[in-house]
Amino acid sequence: MLPSPTSRLRFREMTPSDLDVMARLLGDPAVMEFYPRPKTRPEALAWIEWNQRNYRELGHGLWIVENHDGVFVGDCGLTWQRVNGQPRLEVGYHVVPEFQGRGLATEAAQACRNFAQDVLGAQELVAIIHPENLASRRVAEKLGMAQGPDDHGDSGPLEDAGPGRTVMAMEFPRPRP
Repeated sequence: MLPSPTSRLRFREMTPSDLDVMARLLGDPAVMEFYPRPKTRPEALAWIEWNQRNYRELGHGLWIVENHDGVFVGDCGLTWQRVNGQPRLEVGYHVVPEFQGRGLATEAAQACRNFAQDVLGAQELVAIIHPENLASRRVAEKLGMAQGPDDHGDSGPLEDAGPGRTVMAMEFPRPRP
């Protein structure tokens, strides 16, 4: 299953044929500014393979995001991440520079938030954000998230992320019986 299309965007599963666009996205220093480093082409292929495993095993992952003309915008979706040693469902998003600043990350993330709540029945959703990534934080806030305790890994500060990662979180209202 996929998130529902939005007024400007549609989703599809990643495939190995997406390697060129994903290598460009994940290898772009501007897109990956708040990661330890941009990803190599083999790492982009591993990213695609990881998401394909997630689709098979979990029914979700990061999906390719395109506009309705089929132009690649980025990726967005839901993956399980460890936050302070606990598994948490995270919404993640990356948008190519030429489409940044247009509200597309927010639009895609809202569709994924709705998928998490309505299709997966998730109780909560988080976004793990580098403390200096203000644009990503604004997307999380527009989803209805508020800052929770920072992530310091399973046993202390994360070596590659400095003192910790900002965790934005939201709980979904429980359905009435």
